[in-house]
Amino acid sequence: MKHEKALKDLKAAKGQIESAIRMIEEGRYCIDISKQILATIAHLKKAHNKVLKQHIETCIREAVETGNVDTKLEELEEVLDYFSKTL
Repeated sequence: MKHEKALKDLKAAKGQIESAIRMIEEGRYCIDISKQILATIAHLKKAHNKVLKQHIETCIREAVETGNVDTKLEELEEVLDYFSKTL
């Protein structure tokens, strides 16, 4: 599978989200909930980085080899623009 490593991180993030929801429902301490959410964000960032790296290593490399780079670079620029707005 192409994104197996990213999938692992996404599943871990899913588990952490479910845990954060339970913590809120149980009325747990705010800082503990916050730490759980931050751990989730870290897993999501790792998954995102892995997907982008895979894209560069496969899709963009293939586009360079076939001479179809412009579209792939535009897509990457779009993602990076969106990413910079979310920081």
